[in-house]
Amino acid sequence: MIKNFLDHISHAFDIPLSNPVLVFALILFIILLSPILLRRIKIPGIIGLILSGIVIGPNGLNLLEKNSAVDLFSTIGLLYIMFVAGLELDMTEFRKTRHKSILFGVLTFSVPILIGYPVCYYLLDYDMVPSILIGSMLATHTLVAYPIVNSYGISKNEAVAIAIGGTILTDTAVLVILAVIVAAFYDNLNPQFWWGFGISFTVFLLIMFGVIPRIAKWFFQKVEGEKTSHYIFVLCVVFFAAFLSEISG
Repeated sequence: MIKNFLDHISHAFDIPLSNPVLVFALILFIILLSPILLRRIKIPGIIGLILSGIVIGPNGLNLLEKNSAVDLFSTIGLLYIMFVAGLELDMTEFRKTRHKSILFGVLTFSVPILIGYPVCYYLLDYDMVPSILIGSMLATHTLVAYPIVNSYGISKNEAVAIAIGGTILTDTAVLVILAVIVAAFYDNLNPQFWWGFGISFTVFLLIMFGVIPRIAKWFFQKVEGEKTSHYIFVLCVVFFAAFLSEISG
């Protein structure tokens, strides 16, 4: 009986971990301890999270395998970082620097593609579509470093506002290219695709800038003084917006 119990316990710790509760507990421990430990040696907490992910991942100790649960956590983390960045963004300052943000976004989008595409197509002898894809991969970037900026108290800096605005523009353009490449891969790059993509993207914009603000205004007026409900509502909007952007192309 004791042997069966020990076998059951040891099976629960088989590598890679498969028990969802244990996986969740391990991720929470990493989120808790990594920033605390690395803060002692003056390393930003986000770096600790990235290094921890590398160590426990399939190419490290293989404690966790890439699955739907891990993908969910990574997606939530990325969306939350972008949400926090948008929450901290001074819209007045952003409006003042919108032209610089557009210029920065155009440069960070076009320069990597203009360099990456010829290198892949002419030097590495890739086909046109893979060359465009790699060039767009070089152009895209995320706000994963934003927590570091925020920890130093410079999130209100003009350069940060420009970088965030440029990132939004660049990533939007790269996602459009990715949608086109996927359609081309499946031989669906036809007028029907362009019509569908244009309509879905237009509907997405109408919902996000027409419907959601009205619902939010009504909700905040009806539910006053309940900060927890406000926070949950905003998170729901963030994830719903991410879902809409995904299905729109």
